[in-house]
Amino acid sequence: MTGRDADGSTPHAPRDRYVVGLIGEGITASLTPAMHETEARALGLGYEYRIFDLLELGRPAEDVGALLSDAQSAGFAAMNITHPCKQLVLDLVDELDTDAAHLRAVNLVVFDAGRLRGYNTDWLGYRDGLIAGLPDASFQRVVQIGCGGAGAATAYALLSERAERLDLFDADPRRADELAARMRSRFPTQVITTLAPDQLAPAIAAASGIVHATPMGMLHHPGVAFDLDLLRQEAWVSDVVYRPLETELIREAARRGHPVLDGGRMAVGQACASLQIITGIQPDRDRMQRHFRGLISAEERSETGKGGR
Repeated sequence: MTGRDADGSTPHAPRDRYVVGLIGEGITASLTPAMHETEARALGLGYEYRIFDLLELGRPAEDVGALLSDAQSAGFAAMNITHPCKQLVLDLVDELDTDAAHLRAVNLVVFDAGRLRGYNTDWLGYRDGLIAGLPDASFQRVVQIGCGGAGAATAYALLSERAERLDLFDADPRRADELAARMRSRFPTQVITTLAPDQLAPAIAAASGIVHATPMGMLHHPGVAFDLDLLRQEAWVSDVVYRPLETELIREAARRGHPVLDGGRMAVGQACASLQIITGIQPDRDRMQRHFRGLISAEERSETGKGGR
């Protein structure tokens, strides 16, 4: 199946009111509910978004199937899925979107006439953010650092945008090898390689763009994953981290004059794509982006205030 019919609409009927949820661990501070509800309100939709934090509920990830069944019985329209359940849901849905099948991860389940349809909007979020945020980017040779869940989505998006060559690096070589093998099966005409530690620096020096897809740069994981002195002047830099929105990598790369793409684009893009699939209505991406950045700014001001007391 595909995520949309030929006319661009979703294959399920619209509703008068949408109740949607998010299942995952440690997600009580997620900005997804606010993004969905605010944009849905602007679109004139009745929309409620609820959090199902497995840690708060005291339930294991393996209970995701029971939670989906309960939500379906309660009349929910859909459920977003995040860590650690994205792979577990693969075997629970009745129909799986082609892209989700290739990525082996589901982050959206839509309930439609008694059936569960599984999608992956993470890669869509990154792709759309890449197009909007770096419209002139060269994909001649891209180096990606990090091959976990976020890295699978960014790699898929880059190759979908016809990256001529993608070099993958991960601290765990097996993870890079596994992702490369999956991507080669889907994109057989493009060059996809894995890098040993001693090959990373020369690859970065030759790259037209760098994608950083590890937790480094998050509030409790400071630092930069590579030496920015290696970059060509015209090379672009992308980060999947969005808390903070301006990571040390993004801040320093921008200071040096490199085109940059922060992780907020991917976060908003996946929410926008999910909302469209759920409702069949195209959200206003720019409006969602402005709202999201306002939420992040307020969050960062709050953190600064706490630090000053």
